[in-house]
Amino acid sequence: MTGTFRSLRNFNYRVWASGAIVSNVGTWMQRTAQDWLVLTELTHHNATAVGIVMSLQFGPQMLLLPLTGYAADHFDRRKLLFATQAAMGSLALGLGLLTVTGLVQLWQVYVFAGLLGCASAFDSPARQTFVSDLVGEDDLSNAVALNSTSFNAARMIGPAVAGLLIASIGTGWVFLLNALSFVAVLGSLRMLRKSELHLKPRAVRSRGSFVEGFKYVWTRPDLKAALLMLFLIGTFGLNFPIFISTMSVTAFHAGASEYGVLSSTMAIGSVTGALLAARRAKPRMALLLGAAAVFGVGCTVASLMPNYVLFGIVLVVIGVSTQTFTTSTNSLVQLSTEPAMRGRVIAILLAIALGGTPLGAPIVGWVADRFGPRWALGVGAASGFAAALVGVLYLVKYHQLRVYVEAGRLRYSVGEPRVAPAYVGAAAAVRNAVLDEAEEDSASSV
Repeated sequence: MTGTFRSLRNFNYRVWASGAIVSNVGTWMQRTAQDWLVLTELTHHNATAVGIVMSLQFGPQMLLLPLTGYAADHFDRRKLLFATQAAMGSLALGLGLLTVTGLVQLWQVYVFAGLLGCASAFDSPARQTFVSDLVGEDDLSNAVALNSTSFNAARMIGPAVAGLLIASIGTGWVFLLNALSFVAVLGSLRMLRKSELHLKPRAVRSRGSFVEGFKYVWTRPDLKAALLMLFLIGTFGLNFPIFISTMSVTAFHAGASEYGVLSSTMAIGSVTGALLAARRAKPRMALLLGAAAVFGVGCTVASLMPNYVLFGIVLVVIGVSTQTFTTSTNSLVQLSTEPAMRGRVIAILLAIALGGTPLGAPIVGWVADRFGPRWALGVGAASGFAAALVGVLYLVKYHQLRVYVEAGRLRYSVGEPRVAPAYVGAAAAVRNAVLDEAEEDSASSV
């Protein structure tokens, strides 16, 4: 087996991937069922409550970031994943039993969402870096790509299956089935051949901090522009559980199965966007600008769609633009950051990406409750246009962006980066400080 699926030749990765796809499908089933439970069974179409659940579930991933990153670097990742996966399965079981017996209340869902967020906060970095323990360096990028494909494929399957199950046997049973799905990933962790793991020396705690990362980003206009664009769209635009659930229930009066299909439809666009982004060697700011603009247009058009089918079609376009923007932002930041600063800059990116949802979700939910779901989509559209404006201002100032008409077609040109001497000097100062720090650490260790 060669090419795209070459990592599957590795026994450990093959076993892990088999368990992960089952668990990923179960996770997406639970997310869909949880939103539906809050929106239709525990409240009367209260989108604000859905936003609060999202905040509680994703907030810990930002608040606990220093601890979770430290745990992934310093603890045995296989044992850590045993603990986090078992905890997440137990939480799904508990919420399922409460729902099946009819005892579940909204505050209990809030508690379970917060606890699940804490477990996920430790699970996510450990799970992503665990891939390097399963395969060698030559297959690492391929394994990461296959993981992303698995996650997005589960995103297509899980919501649709959840919708059908909610309509046929009830919401609580979806949670119980998700709890059962964790047996697959726990079993795969148990079956791994320890002797074939590519274990590396544990990280040694250094004196590097987020402060130097912030100083470095502040001297880089390109990084500031990309991260600001990510903050705008991540905070006010990436609230699709609210957008899709409220449009399904209040605008189209659809049931649970139709809601699940809409979520899966958007995932089709996400997979397409991920594949398109993977083909590009080096994304540029113009690509981020274009993806943000398409996202804004897509949300605008979606808010105006008169029926369920047309709304679903537009969701595919939104999915492509969303995945293109988020994947390209991550790649652009990594490729344009100096290796000595890359870890700290990526930590800042993750904090922005994960921290936006707890801030924006309640606001978007309130807009949906107060003015309707179409206006909530309007907030998402505004975030896309605002991010695109940030990209335009950056390209005009630093790349001499010029728009013109040629042969009846609108065209643009982007020149070489124009950087102020002060920026160059500041960047050099930060770089020298990092090198000095590295030399000092080396000397002290000797």
